[in-house]
Amino acid sequence: MPSRRTADSTPEPMLDPRLLRSFIAIVDTHSFSLAAQRLHMTQSTISQQLARLEEAVGQTLVDRAARPIQPTVAGERLLGYARRILALQEEAASALADPAGTVSIRMGIPEDLVSRAMAEVFGSFTQRHREIHLDVTAGLSRDLTARYRAGEFDIVIAKEPVASPDCRASFPEALAWFESVDAPQAWSQPLALVAFPQGGLYREAMFERMEQEQLRSYIAFTGNSLHNVLVAVEAGLGLSLLPLSATAGYRVRRCMRLPAEPAISVAIYAWENTGPVAELMERMGEVLAARCAQHATRAGGSQ
Repeated sequence: MPSRRTADSTPEPMLDPRLLRSFIAIVDTHSFSLAAQRLHMTQSTISQQLARLEEAVGQTLVDRAARPIQPTVAGERLLGYARRILALQEEAASALADPAGTVSIRMGIPEDLVSRAMAEVFGSFTQRHREIHLDVTAGLSRDLTARYRAGEFDIVIAKEPVASPDCRASFPEALAWFESVDAPQAWSQPLALVAFPQGGLYREAMFERMEQEQLRSYIAFTGNSLHNVLVAVEAGLGLSLLPLSATAGYRVRRCMRLPAEPAISVAIYAWENTGPVAELMERMGEVLAARCAQHATRAGGSQ
């Protein structure tokens, strides 16, 4: 049986939730009048809605002659689906009414800065702002900065020789050369180096130091993550220039045979400086300030 059409010729939905609600009320109450009272409708409206549903599905759904009124076999078959359809409709409406996670803040952060302390900042922030979800990308600072400038991120933390004037805050990060705790006392020539891929900030500083000290060297291992680089140094594959804050828990030691390196800048950039973004930047800045201050003290005490 074809579906009824409205005046504008738009087909009426076969399983219109309004019609299903009337059908369920009739079955549950075994009465047109009680169903009308439950749904705050007139009895004639309830009857009309059931008739429209029966026309749409092409089946008689209730036995009107029975006392009390009972569903037909087709009605029994439809009843479970009808309840599930209405439940899903309510669930969808509830989900759409909840603003949790509907606003995105996109961030780019160097891998070693995604620490437990930083994660705690993210956790407390999202608890206070349920409407926000944080989309965090870890990577090399130069790539992250380029993507920020292209508008891909709302906030970026970048490691740079010198922070740009438009940064929101910057902090000095202490660097040092590291070798395996099992490294021999005498160096082999040329020196084996463990580095990040081309474009990495530490990699260029390593080559500059080798040139200044007139030391021959070669890249023995390239790792695209801080963990990979540290594991390679730990295994004795070569020396590497790394932030002091990154080496805890690895079997590496300061290589004191090379001069101390100048600190680099850890800078925060953001397109906005108000509202939740400003709040998040402030909390992130506190973590970075504490981290950099701690390891600056350690670097000074070790020289």
